[in-house]
Amino acid sequence: MTTPTTPNAPRWGITFPLDGIPLPDQRRLVEALPDLGFTDLWSMETAGADAFTPLALASVWAPQLNLGTAIVPVHTRGPALLAMQAAALAEAAPGRFTLGVGASSPVIVRDWNAVPHEQPYQRSRDVLRFLRAAFTGQPVDEQYETFAVRRFRLERVPAPVPPVLLAALRPGMLRLAAREADGTILNWLSAEDVTTAVAEFHAAGGAGKTVGARIFVCPTTDAGHARALGRRLIAGYLTVPAYAAFHRWLGRDEVLKPMWDAWAAGDRKGAAASVPDEVVDALIVHGSAEQCREHIRRYAANGVTVPVPAVLPTPQMLDTAAEPRDRRKAVAEAVLAVSPG
Repeated sequence: MTTPTTPNAPRWGITFPLDGIPLPDQRRLVEALPDLGFTDLWSMETAGADAFTPLALASVWAPQLNLGTAIVPVHTRGPALLAMQAAALAEAAPGRFTLGVGASSPVIVRDWNAVPHEQPYQRSRDVLRFLRAAFTGQPVDEQYETFAVRRFRLERVPAPVPPVLLAALRPGMLRLAAREADGTILNWLSAEDVTTAVAEFHAAGGAGKTVGARIFVCPTTDAGHARALGRRLIAGYLTVPAYAAFHRWLGRDEVLKPMWDAWAAGDRKGAAASVPDEVVDALIVHGSAEQCREHIRRYAANGVTVPVPAVLPTPQMLDTAAEPRDRRKAVAEAVLAVSPG
């Protein structure tokens, strides 16, 4: 594996594709991103677009941008297919593509993709090791702990080989990312939490490697809207066992216990309502454009090398009575608000 080009250069990403606009209609927005100061586009993969197709389009629409996946689950593709998809995009965007992989969650892997979500740490480690071997172009014939690959050789080896990052929450994955990946991807943490995660990552040998972070941003001065949306998202995500354990490690055991208790009792609305404002304001960036930018910059100041805002819907973006052009304008304004400025 290789390290990303232009190390230590300032980078600022955005999560792509954006909600509220059909994918083909996002070309003009993507083309404008470099002029707004963006350097990166990072996809995600849950139940919308897959991680690779939008980036393939963006590789043509804006060839100046770095591209990355954050993340592709390590369970939902066979090892060879994952290597082939990554190699194809790396060939389409030479030197500009980073593959981010991670353990994902039981809901996405088991419930939606009908694949057992077993041994997430070991599977992540084995996929990293397989990709390292496959990207050499040499035959891979190996029995890993969680799968076996027989006589596979990647026929189209990209040059340069794409960096591979591992999504990590707690110390075990952070240490694995430091040892065996080219960096890590953080998620669902505050700017202040970054110091805790990065310290663990650096202590295990990750100093100098890429630290990406998806940062949820609702660029609106309507704090009530942002907090209501944030509470629903926090209740939906931080009740997932891996994220709950992550926030216990970060020290939120007491403040989030009412949410976890209500969720366990089947009270979804009560769980969301129990999340305090201070937790929402720490995990969901909101406010004016300048307030949002300043908050995002705090992530970078604390050790994130590639902040990647994910735009959450503002009231204007959710206005179903608005004309399509007005909703597109609202999305464009939200993008501008999370730009470096």
